[in-house]
Amino acid sequence: MPPSKPTRRQALQTALAATGSATLASPATAASTADEPLFAYIGTFSSPLQDVLPTQVDLPPGNGRGIHIFEVNRTTGKLTPRGTFDLGTSPSCLAVNNEGTRLYSANETDRVGDGEEKQGTLSSFRIDRRTGALQMLNTVPAGGAGPTYVSLHPNGRFLMSANYFGGSISVFPVNDDGTLGPMADFQQDDDNVGPPRAVNAPPGSFAFSGHDRTHAHQIAPSPDGRFVLHVDLGQDRIYIWKFDAATGKLTPASKPWVTLPEGDGPRHFHFHPNGRWFYSIQEEGSTIVLFDYDRQTGALTKRQTVPSLPEGYAGSNFCSEILVSHDGRFVYGGNRLHDSIGIFAVATDGTLKQTGNEWTRGNYPRSFAFDPTGNFLYCCNQRADNVTVFRVNLQTGALDFTGLYTAVGNPSMILFLDTADR
Repeated sequence: MPPSKPTRRQALQTALAATGSATLASPATAASTADEPLFAYIGTFSSPLQDVLPTQVDLPPGNGRGIHIFEVNRTTGKLTPRGTFDLGTSPSCLAVNNEGTRLYSANETDRVGDGEEKQGTLSSFRIDRRTGALQMLNTVPAGGAGPTYVSLHPNGRFLMSANYFGGSISVFPVNDDGTLGPMADFQQDDDNVGPPRAVNAPPGSFAFSGHDRTHAHQIAPSPDGRFVLHVDLGQDRIYIWKFDAATGKLTPASKPWVTLPEGDGPRHFHFHPNGRWFYSIQEEGSTIVLFDYDRQTGALTKRQTVPSLPEGYAGSNFCSEILVSHDGRFVYGGNRLHDSIGIFAVATDGTLKQTGNEWTRGNYPRSFAFDPTGNFLYCCNQRADNVTVFRVNLQTGALDFTGLYTAVGNPSMILFLDTADR
């Protein structure tokens, strides 16, 4: 998930972890929030729905119905369905504003539009904080095909999109009513594509997914919003942009990009809560790389590379998500085909040591996320059509499967909204 402003519960979690306490809140605090709903929104790869889209729109099939809405049991982690917002353009990535009143989706299609250059779309929604229901506000062209990732600037005034099939990024203003305005900026990655075989892939790997052309896979602001970073998997690059918070314009930073080993394919990244360490996961190389981040210039300096897989693994694997725990003590990396989440302890200098590797109880874990407390981790198993729930050991970082499965067709990501916290 993109870096965001910590909520009160996240700040409390960090403070408690620092004191060695595994309890999130006092009984009085827990009781005061029990009556306020905690919602989860799951973006999916979806089939075209003729009641939503014109008949001439041709989209590949998916098992989801659009954005699936659930209420979360704060004690057990169980998800209870509360409806769907049917959308046949594969709303695979979601973002919510700091006030918890608006939700945004990247609709990962490459078949919308009249011209030869088909593209995807971005949508904005109003959230009913009582029921979790969504009302669409507007939809705009994304500027490129296959928008696969969206994130909001910390000031809430701009939405950014990484367009995977278009190999581009775009920025859109957010109007006062939550709707998206005309595109503020657009940047096309050049054609400098890396080789199809990853330098650091496991022995015997045939994990060759994205080096046919440029593929922008994630875009997110730095914690202070001064810079925006995006990865291009096909180029093996992480780009750094200076961001104009008044206009939404991007200009190259003094060091405009860093390169990863050829063919490794950076996919996602996540900042440590201290804002000084930056972790990138490589889809084809099956590695996690630690960078030092310069908050003044935006520059990234590589310092450590570790495998995302257990020692001795051989064969193909595609990495997916990377998350830093709320308290900064652990990093979690997703492995597809191996179907696991690697668990890494963070040392005092930011370096990583793998301490475990947990089976996701499903196939092809595309992404995962913590609930607002950090006590539960939810994994979207894309090809298994389910979401599985794990209880997080806040002291060791270990994941304990709860036995809870939730059926969702082709889940791509899960996002939480705590109505008691905003």
